[in-house]
Amino acid sequence: MPALQAVTSNFVDRILADGRVNKWFAHAAATPENAQHYKASLATFLCQSLGGPCKYTGPDMLTAHTGRHVTGEAFDAVVQDLVATLDAFKVPEREKTDLLKILGPLRSVIVNR
Repeated sequence: MPALQAVTSNFVDRILADGRVNKWFAHAAATPENAQHYKASLATFLCQSLGGPCKYTGPDMLTAHTGRHVTGEAFDAVVQDLVATLDAFKVPEREKTDLLKILGPLRSVIVNR
């Protein structure tokens, strides 16, 4: 979990600094406490998604993104930020691919048409 938390923290910092997408994360950037909560929640979500022992108790992805008007371009930019983070941490290609295969199908739920 410490490695996942480090990756998640870097990833969230990256998207909060990314002018292409940070408007969708204004709630997370509003206070340091909000950012920490978002990082912890995302780490738990990823841990559970990867088959770890964590139990994510936050909203499902449809509920969390309904009405947010997330574009395909924004989703792709977040994926680019995630890949950059994984590369910075030298995550092996297999694990990176496994994570992207898990998250990829969420595009249809997150992108609001």
